[in-house]
Amino acid sequence: MFTPLRNLVTGMRQDSTEKSAGEAYDLWASSYDRQPGNLMLDLDELICSALLDGLQVEGRVVADIGCGTGRHWPKIWSKRPASLTGFDISEKMLEQLERKFPGSMTRKIDDNLFSDEPAGYYDLLISTLTVAHICNLAEAFAGWARILKPRGELIITDFHPELLKRGGKRTFTAGGRQVSVLNWVHPIEEVISLLQHLGFHLEMTVERQIDEQVRHYYENKKALRIFEKFRGSPVIYGMHWRKS
Repeated sequence: MFTPLRNLVTGMRQDSTEKSAGEAYDLWASSYDRQPGNLMLDLDELICSALLDGLQVEGRVVADIGCGTGRHWPKIWSKRPASLTGFDISEKMLEQLERKFPGSMTRKIDDNLFSDEPAGYYDLLISTLTVAHICNLAEAFAGWARILKPRGELIITDFHPELLKRGGKRTFTAGGRQVSVLNWVHPIEEVISLLQHLGFHLEMTVERQIDEQVRHYYENKKALRIFEKFRGSPVIYGMHWRKS
């Protein structure tokens, strides 16, 4: 769930206890895959699929950074990568992934620099709905650049910073209480500047807004007034980058 989107849908204010990403996702792991009709997850699925459709994945060494429970793994595996490794800050999320995909290669993220990973090893990095959980984005991107091969590719999706700036939070319920996940706001311009400084070239960008294509989410909640109020607001973005 995402608080501003829930607010957009219901018009209700919701208080929550904020926890770090590792703590929060450990609590969320057991129920994370049970979120039918989640607007943000549905939009992320569309954007990630569109970005991957234009890529050569077969035979390549792939890493999923912020893999969670492996939401995107069925479509990644369907493209026949040589290998797929999942990285996440939450041990519990990785445990859920390993139950769904026995024998999977997973790594817990212990530092931004991915110090235990060899330089220039991966052909493709995928990171979905993760960037805003990273405080030191410059350090993290430097780590990603180090483990990616020359001419390697990077796919990013995330909650739009304009939504986060308005107080948006990722929220869920655990033990009868609402929990929010700590986020940092990284403007699109910051993301672009940092990656360009590291020698990445932007190949494609995608952005989705509150528009007619998501109107039915609001209709289902009987919240068309909220839909009209926020029509045109950006909610999620995606990027495809290539390393020099």
